[in-house]
Amino acid sequence: MIEVKSLTKKYDGFTAVDRLDLTINEAEVFGLIGTNGAGKSTLLKMVSGIIRPDEGSMLVDGEEIFENIAQKQKIFYISDEQHFFANAKPGEMAVFYSRVYESFDTEMFRKLMTAFELPAEKKINTYSKGMKKLLSVLLGISSKTKYLLCDETFDGLDPVMRQAVKSLLAGEMEDRGLTPVIASHNLRELEDICDHVGLLHKGGILLSKDLDDMKLNIHKIQCVLRPGMNEEDINDLDIIAKDRRGSLLTLTVRGIEEEINSIMQQLDPVFYELVPLTLEEIFICETEVKGYDIKKLLL
Repeated sequence: MIEVKSLTKKYDGFTAVDRLDLTINEAEVFGLIGTNGAGKSTLLKMVSGIIRPDEGSMLVDGEEIFENIAQKQKIFYISDEQHFFANAKPGEMAVFYSRVYESFDTEMFRKLMTAFELPAEKKINTYSKGMKKLLSVLLGISSKTKYLLCDETFDGLDPVMRQAVKSLLAGEMEDRGLTPVIASHNLRELEDICDHVGLLHKGGILLSKDLDDMKLNIHKIQCVLRPGMNEEDINDLDIIAKDRRGSLLTLTVRGIEEEINSIMQQLDPVFYELVPLTLEEIFICETEVKGYDIKKLLL
């Protein structure tokens, strides 16, 4: 488990992370969402023990991570900007990481290089941005760490490679309980992989919730009311938002699905159905309640 407690980091008077509290459970995909400058990279660098917090504590499995060599063996950090040795080839980077991480699986790395068709004999500085990102992921997976921190990892990968990497992460989670932490500015990118999502804004967590819990508690209803029936007649639902386009009324409501269905059946509209919400729609609802417009914060 990763525990962030009242974490603060400042640079020349600018507060990058501000009294942040956060818990990341094991063997789940934690999605960290936020615009550029929200503090995602700074947070991940503190989680990985690269930089020291000014205030608060950063615990990995109950121990402070900074200058803790044993705990750092559990974490592999993939930065947004890729860094490799000058003129190095993939195999040379694998040798380096095998000396840093005791659990590094060289044979696995070779198999992944072949499976993803990365040219092993080419120098990494000839790789494209996407190829460099992919190489970092393969090195991270092969290191067999407990936690894998990914900063904008999918940025630069084509759609096929994105899905392949997501499948690879899912397989490692099932096989050995890997815990990926994926930071991104794109909600849609993480929708199909995350178990828990946190929204970082101005160095603090605006929202941190289990995705399934959010989906269970918020629903979208599309309906056509009977003639003579008005929106005001639907007063037993906890309506967060509504939109009408012609005769089609779309409601976003809070509540348990069974209770919502029961109320709608009693109203007896001409037509109604419950439609799944996207992650973006869920976050819009949750943040608007807190007085924020996520459409201005993201994308």
